[in-house]
Amino acid sequence: MGNEIEQLLPHRDPFLFVDRIEKCDEKNIIGYRKYTDSDFFFKGHFPGHPVVPGVLLIEAMAQVGGAGLKKSGAAAASALFFLATVEKAKFRRQVVPGDEVRFEIENEMVSGRMIKQKGQAFVGDELACQASWMCIAGEA
Repeated sequence: MGNEIEQLLPHRDPFLFVDRIEKCDEKNIIGYRKYTDSDFFFKGHFPGHPVVPGVLLIEAMAQVGGAGLKKSGAAAASALFFLATVEKAKFRRQVVPGDEVRFEIENEMVSGRMIKQKGQAFVGDELACQASWMCIAGEA
């Protein structure tokens, strides 16, 4: 994971789930994460049939959303985002080791205290997950 992502997010290994941000503007963000056999959660979820936990796909979407807000300048570099709500989460396809996931995030509302976003996670052209969420913004 690149140094740029570590400058944008406070998360660190093993809980940093963004490899790169490809696009970010005031409305949309696109980011990626490649899942590998070495990801910590595969050891127990599930032995013999490793699958990315759905909640971690939502976390990755929120991390991509936060990184994109900072990279675009829509949020202060020192801002911290705390997940407040998750709605309409749907899981359509399992994500397994070797999959690269493209996260497409849409900013629905960005203010000094609240962020509302929705997103989709794709493996290739196949929808894996979708959800909407709200974060409370604070300062480090």
